[in-house]
Amino acid sequence: MANMAATSIGAVPAVPKTRRSAAERQEARVGMLLSLPAILLVFVFVILPVVAVIALAFTNFELGYPSFEFVGFDNYVELFGDRTFMKSLWNTSVYAVIVTPISIFMALGLAMLIEAEGIGRSFFRTAYFLPVASLLVAMATVWQYLFHPTIGPINTMLAMIGISGPNWLGAANTVLYSLSIIGIWQSVGFNLVLFLAGLTAIPRELYAAAEVDGAKTAWDRFRLVTWPMLGPTTLFVTTVSVVNSVKVFETVKTLTEGGPNKASEVLLYTIYQEGFVYLRVGYASAMTVVFLAILVVLMFLQYRIQDKQVHYV
Repeated sequence: MANMAATSIGAVPAVPKTRRSAAERQEARVGMLLSLPAILLVFVFVILPVVAVIALAFTNFELGYPSFEFVGFDNYVELFGDRTFMKSLWNTSVYAVIVTPISIFMALGLAMLIEAEGIGRSFFRTAYFLPVASLLVAMATVWQYLFHPTIGPINTMLAMIGISGPNWLGAANTVLYSLSIIGIWQSVGFNLVLFLAGLTAIPRELYAAAEVDGAKTAWDRFRLVTWPMLGPTTLFVTTVSVVNSVKVFETVKTLTEGGPNKASEVLLYTIYQEGFVYLRVGYASAMTVVFLAILVVLMFLQYRIQDKQVHYV
């Protein structure tokens, strides 16, 4: 009896296990077939170009020349001795340091105001998101007019209170800050939408519980409930904002072209100049590898911080 029971107990899971394995294999094959087009697209348009850029960074390849040579790390040695590259790297860092925190805090404040206001919520969401949907190249004329040193509204308003406005886009000491204002204008709407999604996901019961525990003021509720619950959203918004700031290109190309005297030249614009104007593809590829390395480091920091936060919770 014991042997029969043991045999029957051992035999019961055998048949379902075989059937489950066959079903899982079939499901895996179907899933692979369905994902194959996306895998091919990623391979062709993402992986292969990255591999090609990394390989070209070790050559002196120039467009228009039939041959090129392997130069090893010569491009990288020249890169970190290039004053233009170092200047663009510094300008990109300054731009990111200005745009990222201001756009995040402005978006958070506006999101909380919109979420608290029941009337016109959809209108304000749409209005603040318009800069994200607008083509910056098309808006360049508007910004050129706003920052114009003589007829621009900004300098006109400053003159009304007795302040002589600067040449915003034409002076080396103000051009980067002017571009940062445009970057903030463009980034706030996107960050605001993300924060609105995070605020909507916070259970209302937490605010009631916090009020029972003594959180009477709006600041107490924000400090004890809103800010901790927005942790993952804030981390994501910060990462996206930093990456978008590092990738700034359109405003520089459209409004200043890196001037005056390279005061507004940023990393992507330098890569564009070397690769598509001077046709030094190998040297531009080395710059691109450095740019990709910066993005990878930012992504790695995001995941590390996120993992620590998850384990802490």
